[in-house]
Amino acid sequence: MPNIQSAKKRVKVSEKKNLRNRMVKSGVKTAVRKFNESLAKDAEAANVQYVATTSAIDKAVAKGIIHKNAANRKKARLARMIAKA
Repeated sequence: MPNIQSAKKRVKVSEKKNLRNRMVKSGVKTAVRKFNESLAKDAEAANVQYVATTSAIDKAVAKGIIHKNAANRKKARLARMIAKA
């Protein structure tokens, strides 16, 4: 554990940020999983879920949690899956 007061504060702040970032990343993964499940069931439901998934990915990019190129790659893969179905 740090002894200096500012270092103690940085530990607390970084733990909070880490928790927040993990929640957003987990939300993106959940959205992608729901998209895959809806794609297996119905193409129309997959289109609706695609919008929600891309929105979750874009929000993660806006918060700086996911790199924009990684987000574009994820969205392109989802779009390719819809086009194939």
